[in-house]
Amino acid sequence: MLKNVVRVFFILFPLIFFGQVHAEKEVNNQTQTWFSLNTNLKFNEHWLLLADFHVRRNDFLNQDSFYFVRSGVAYVPNSKVLLVLGYAHMWLAPTKHDWNTFSDENRVYQQAQLSSKIGTISVLQRVRNEQRWQEKIVNDEPIGENRFTDRVRYLLSFNIPIFKRSSMPSLVVSDEILIHFGKEVVYNTFDQNRFFIGIKQNVSPKLSFDFGYMNVYQQKYSGYQYDSNQTLRLFFYYNNSFKNLTHFSHHTSGDE
Repeated sequence: MLKNVVRVFFILFPLIFFGQVHAEKEVNNQTQTWFSLNTNLKFNEHWLLLADFHVRRNDFLNQDSFYFVRSGVAYVPNSKVLLVLGYAHMWLAPTKHDWNTFSDENRVYQQAQLSSKIGTISVLQRVRNEQRWQEKIVNDEPIGENRFTDRVRYLLSFNIPIFKRSSMPSLVVSDEILIHFGKEVVYNTFDQNRFFIGIKQNVSPKLSFDFGYMNVYQQKYSGYQYDSNQTLRLFFYYNNSFKNLTHFSHHTSGDE
């Protein structure tokens, strides 16, 4: 089923993206840092509680981008499949330098994840659907209205061993594409693409991190304006489940 969803997604995406009319493209290049702590807590053989916290900064570390928290309840039917239902909240910093008001965003999300192997390479595929209510800010003040969008995301991630010793780092390469829909989504059905390359290092059986470079390429609501964010990313993963479920510790790879 997941493979069929992925096929449909990649057939429809070029039609959606290239079928929209844009003015001359404007790209804003900026640098970012992105930190997060991702955890899971195992209740029993089939149920987990997931939680993560993210901080992203613009202009390397100088300016706020967002603060983000997410939680979810996960059902694990077998060692390869993970199903999640959860809630998240974001505090999004203003993009105008003379504004100070953060915008609140509430999300409900559903997620299906498949883990597999190609030889020694671990492969993670994830489909996530998010219903988002984004607070509107006008002239640095909330106006009591929300923008609703439904966003669909597909992540493909590879964990590639480089060394024979498991205590040494492995190479991580991933890409996630995000599209969204809604009444006010007129010119930018394509939302963003996130490419990541870096290393994953196990600190202990329960704690690991990945560190590397991410490019976040995001289209704005105007349709012709884009952000290209050159991002330094450091994500920590804490997993207290049993050994046969430790591969789920990177469930939030590459995202907020």
